[in-house]
Amino acid sequence: MHRSKFDSEFCGSLPLHQINQIQSYGYLLVLDRQSLSIVQASENIEEVFGKQVKAVVGTEIGTYLAPATVDKLRERVISENVEKVPVAVSLQTGLVGDYVAIVHSKTEYIVIELEKSGERRLFLDAFQDFKFALADINQVSSVKDASDVIVDALKRLAGFDRVLMYQFDEDWNGTVISEVREEDMEPYLGLKFPASDIPKQARALYLRNPYRLIPDREYAPVRIFPVINPLTHTFIDLSDCNLRSVPGVHLEYMHNMGIKASMSIRVIRNEQLWGLISCHHREPMYLNYEMCSVFELLSNFISSKVTSILNKEAFEFKARLQSQRNSLIDRVYSSNSLVKGLMGEDLSVKELLDADGVVITRRGEVISAGEVPSKDQLEALIYWLQNKSYNKIYGDDNLVSAYDPAIDFVELGSGILSIPIDSEKGHYIIAFRKEALTTVNWGGNPEDAINFEEDGKQYHPRNSFKLWQETVKQTSLPWLQEQLEIAESLRSFIFEYSARHINN
Repeated sequence: MHRSKFDSEFCGSLPLHQINQIQSYGYLLVLDRQSLSIVQASENIEEVFGKQVKAVVGTEIGTYLAPATVDKLRERVISENVEKVPVAVSLQTGLVGDYVAIVHSKTEYIVIELEKSGERRLFLDAFQDFKFALADINQVSSVKDASDVIVDALKRLAGFDRVLMYQFDEDWNGTVISEVREEDMEPYLGLKFPASDIPKQARALYLRNPYRLIPDREYAPVRIFPVINPLTHTFIDLSDCNLRSVPGVHLEYMHNMGIKASMSIRVIRNEQLWGLISCHHREPMYLNYEMCSVFELLSNFISSKVTSILNKEAFEFKARLQSQRNSLIDRVYSSNSLVKGLMGEDLSVKELLDADGVVITRRGEVISAGEVPSKDQLEALIYWLQNKSYNKIYGDDNLVSAYDPAIDFVELGSGILSIPIDSEKGHYIIAFRKEALTTVNWGGNPEDAINFEEDGKQYHPRNSFKLWQETVKQTSLPWLQEQLEIAESLRSFIFEYSARHINN
């Protein structure tokens, strides 16, 4: 198997944001933006307002919230058009409860999520733990060390049974790169999980929401009344709502994993989802909004730290490649020969591209360094490249999947990176990488990630997360983006040089 990609189109198409139900640990209200009258509410709102939902819908929010709270909604939230902001809630006299409102300001309506404040930690205690975590993260210089610090800090802050850092690859499969857990829990460190575990729809929602809390997978979903929003005439969009209900297949996934509560916190790099911090607990666990806010702040900080570390590494790597490229170009000019300049003994295009072998085919000559295919195999490969009209660089770490005859030299040329000098004449620089046999440790068989029943409609997640190994063959180490960019830069130089020095 080549690159493993298990991103289910089926799971990725589920309308998670229009599930029209919420989790039972909070309450939801939808208000007309102008009048602040209640147009929709969760059916459990009776627990707060003392009236059934049908009696609540159509009434003014001021009937239940203290005037100061209503004024704050009007003056700070609606007028300033803040998308998502917490507001301390005071209820009218006679109504009991301590709540925090998370207010979403939309074009036509206002969404209010009410959460019980629950048991509060002293601010200084929480802030102290937060500061200690920041200090520890600031001391590290690698992603692995930063991940170790953050998972340990989050476990101490909230007491989850397991906290792990989960990094996505280019196909959205995720690998556990750091983990802290109770000793009697099954270890996941080093295991890879298929992309379908967190499908496209769910990943997209993490770009909008810093965290996802499921305090109790055995909750009874709470419906929203009425079903259709009277202002938009559609289901209410719950994309930004913490309370948004959870698809049954994910609750079954949690059951199979042996956990009753979970919390996931995003890690963002360059405005893209880079990974998740996943927290598991074997019993129900509710975190109030204040604690979730601490997690959100730590998420932002670890995102910045990961971005800083990786960008620094990428910059230094690119700088080294650029320095080597410049040295090769200087030698081309000093030797007055393209071939001599690029195929030096101490530094050549082979070292620049970190290849196991490289050939330059030019004017009937084949100049090589390292291990490369035979002359006949090279001629056939170049003919294929010409027919594919690859006039720019072409990189592949699984050549045999695109070019069947590559099976004959797969051990020394599973991956290639070709740089055309003059493709019409068959002049190329081709770098080869050997087959890199690798063993992937999956958390359960990824082929069993989704199991449909006989009707083809009902489906279930896999029920085992034990080690399942896959040996990846006919594949080389991947060509990094920085290497592809430096190869393209070299191609541009060769084109310009060849145009000015026709005879060299």
